[in-house]
Amino acid sequence: MKLSKNDDIKLNIDALTSEGSGIGRFDGFAVFVRGVVPGDEIVAHIIKCSKNYAIGIVKDIIKPSKFRVESDCPVSSKCGGCSFRNVSYEEELRYKKDRVQDALERIGKLDVKVEEILGADNCSHYRNKAQYPVSICDGELFAGFYAYKSHRIICNDDCALQPKEFKDGLEAFKIWTEKADVTSYDENTGKGLLRHIYFRKGFATGDIMACAVINGNSIPESELLVSLLREKLAGLKSVVININRENSNVILGKECKTVWGDDYISDKLLGKTFVISPNSFYQVNHDQCEKLYTKAREYANLSKDETLLDLYCGVGTIGLTMAEDVKRLIGVEIISQAVENAKINAKLNNTDNAEFICADAPTAAKKLEKEGIKADVIILDPPRKGCDGSLFDTVCQMNPKRIVYVSCDSSTLARDLKILDEKGYKTKKVCAVDMFPRTPHVEAVALIE
Repeated sequence: MKLSKNDDIKLNIDALTSEGSGIGRFDGFAVFVRGVVPGDEIVAHIIKCSKNYAIGIVKDIIKPSKFRVESDCPVSSKCGGCSFRNVSYEEELRYKKDRVQDALERIGKLDVKVEEILGADNCSHYRNKAQYPVSICDGELFAGFYAYKSHRIICNDDCALQPKEFKDGLEAFKIWTEKADVTSYDENTGKGLLRHIYFRKGFATGDIMACAVINGNSIPESELLVSLLREKLAGLKSVVININRENSNVILGKECKTVWGDDYISDKLLGKTFVISPNSFYQVNHDQCEKLYTKAREYANLSKDETLLDLYCGVGTIGLTMAEDVKRLIGVEIISQAVENAKINAKLNNTDNAEFICADAPTAAKKLEKEGIKADVIILDPPRKGCDGSLFDTVCQMNPKRIVYVSCDSSTLARDLKILDEKGYKTKKVCAVDMFPRTPHVEAVALIE
């Protein structure tokens, strides 16, 4: 039977995509369905049919999977975030570990067995950062998250992944937008002021930053907004506006102005204190981050006579948690604000053997190599797209004893490990870490020698 749009078919779900959609087979034809669980037997309504695959939606669940659980979020079926909120956590962890293993074998062609995944002790309210797209209609603020693969806002001011305080912060913004007659940004016209509402929280300190991302240079009645936020948020330390006038999907612009309080908030990781600015990269799950960095430190196996090079260092978190184990730490980061934070962080932690360079990783690595600076151990913690291809020749020319690669995308990790393997650096260990419970994302750390 040939599939067509609007067909209703019975389907057994036997796998998941990297984005958390279910996969079923109909006469050998792949059908993708969101909101299902491996083991579900369903009736799927086909909404799109192409030459090689089809997309369906759940019309009925004939027989639920033994791994299916009741979602505790009223909008999880609509929001693009929590693909695993209707799956048992045990099954979620199994899937994520298998996904990393599959990428290593299929993409990396590597014969390495992934260690037991480091699961989370807490799967709710763990995120220390939230970026809410907004829409203001007839003076009323609507905030939430984008629906899957769209820019349609699903209203949600009480997300199960976010701290409870962020809901109170949104309430302050709602009152302010109404009283100050604030408009929301329109992607089609490029007009309107408020684009996103952005919060950060230091889980160990309780510090909170509130940020309005705007299509302009200032906000009306800023004193009112500060007053409302101070009233609602006990831990408030900073109120900032971020200026983004670009016609793009990038959330944050490059310029920030502090309206009230400090330019940054602070947090603690593994006994170290860190300051965090609006644009600085900082892992979103405090407790799982400590597990990840502990594993990275174990893999690095440092000694006091070694030099540690931390590429893509952000505010210096990974390197500074290991600085006491080495003779010298060099951190590299392209975002200048993060580099300034890293320098402050070194002083806060009385770390006098660390230096930080503002440059992209390939350029800095090449410069250090030309200066004859030898890195005994290199940490790679790139963005989701993985390392720049030009980086590997320079890294290998520096001839480090060990490379520790921290990754938020198992596909690009496997690709990069294969490149390193071809250059003589062999992957010895890999451990998956569930940094983002209930979502499809998984972190991993690898040891390469």
